[in-house]
Amino acid sequence: MGADIDGAIEARGPGGGWQCAVDLLDFGLGRDRHAWDCLFGFGSGLGVERPLFEARGLPGDASAPVAETAALDAQYGHTHATWSEIAAVDWDAPLCDAPAYSLVGVWRPGPDGELALDDVIRVTVEILDAAEEQFGADLMPPEWPEGGEVRMGDEVYRALVLTARTFVEPDGGWQPVWTAMRELAARYGDDNVRLVVWFG
Repeated sequence: MGADIDGAIEARGPGGGWQCAVDLLDFGLGRDRHAWDCLFGFGSGLGVERPLFEARGLPGDASAPVAETAALDAQYGHTHATWSEIAAVDWDAPLCDAPAYSLVGVWRPGPDGELALDDVIRVTVEILDAAEEQFGADLMPPEWPEGGEVRMGDEVYRALVLTARTFVEPDGGWQPVWTAMRELAARYGDDNVRLVVWFG
């Protein structure tokens, strides 16, 4: 058993009250723990130091259906963010001050032959062995020399400073949520649409 995400997108009408506009479960987000960690500081143990919207609690003026569901005993980790905040996110800003301890970026040649970030994986024994041979010491990725990289075949492995884009790509699993919020914001205003989430 593990935690699941729950929540809603709320919209605030001219009367000032918030209403539940879309149930977050309708998006079928699944257990995307790395995305949860980057967005909300919950779920995967990536070591994210500055999640985007961590531990803000349940809004005091949440709509009745959201407040009732979120208040159940098994729910925790409540937080929220308006569309104006989400729309202003720099998805490439570092979420940590140092590279991830046990992850590396995998760079492969793209269609033009230039190297491009293609994947993020847990560092393997083979990569660490190759790094030790290259750098002359048994080092984890944050300890690799600045600009250091490990080449194995066509792949290049580099230490990776996590950003939100690393696990929350614009056209990835959260894209339908952002689209729904953007469309609601066009009607209600950027500060009048918010995402409320919790886990249980």
